Amino acid sequence: AMAAELDRGALEGTPIDPLRLGAPLSRAYEWIDGSAFLNHVILVRRARNAEPPATLRTDPLIYQGGSGDLLGPHDAIELHDPAWGLDYESEVCVVLGDTPLGTQAADAARYVRLVLLANDCTLRNLVPDELAKGFGFFQSKPATAFSPFAVTPDELEAAGAWQDGRLHGRIRSIYNGQRIGDCDAGPEMHFSFFDLIQHIARTRRFTAGTVLGSGTISNADRARGVSCLAERRMIEIIETGKPATPFMSVGDHIRIEADIAGQNPFGAIDQHVVAAGGSPGAQV
Repeated sequence: AMAAELDRGALEGTPIDPLRLGAPLSRAYEWIDGSAFLNHVILVRRARNAEPPATLRTDPLIYQGGSGDLLGPHDAIELHDPAWGLDYESEVCVVLGDTPLGTQAADAARYVRLVLLANDCTLRNLVPDELAKGFGFFQSKPATAFSPFAVTPDELEAAGAWQDGRLHGRIRSIYNGQRIGDCDAGPEMHFSFFDLIQHIARTRRFTAGTVLGSGTISNADRARGVSCLAERRMIEIIETGKPATPFMSVGDHIRIEADIAGQNPFGAIDQHVVAAGGSPGAQV
């Protein structure tokens, strides 16, 4: 009833200071991230001289991140060592309701409660040695930040932006004031969120509040730009033989936002990099 009144303009709003907003969930039972955009998988693996898996198109890549410390949209990114190769990653996420073991893609829509954006940072230079151990990401994946607002799928569906378990809209990455990414989140998401839910529910059930990510949004059309620096560096290597773009350092700034039919329903992720030990909400 309140939502209907808001839609009619019958209720007065309250001004919001974006700097006071945290993540929609400050912690979650689980934070699970996929890699559903195959162009990203191919490029970043080329960057570390690794081949894509033989099951690239049939079996989603998934890792489980830290869910006890989910950063807000303006929380600083703490950098302990520039040699670790800090990178941002612009992503779409969903928040799940209680999801049964064995859920199939055809039934998964009912378990998607909310949609939001994320910056799932990666320490690129820690990845090769960590994966070589055969036990997956851990130190190479620091805390993830989320957009200030999460939106119900029906609201996005009404705007034509939620179709078949994919968000259809542009996700913009503005790095140090320059728009370096304006990627379409829909058509090239090879595995939909429904596919990802089927994959993770094969052997377990999930509790309400579980967050599931799409992985870095990536388009084959280079005119769309990039949603992480690793892709930009790989493109530079392909074109010139060596990377020209360094990874993030103290003072750098990343802003991630959506364009859904001219609107940004999720608000913006707007983060600065600070030296380790800086205030979690620090601005440079």
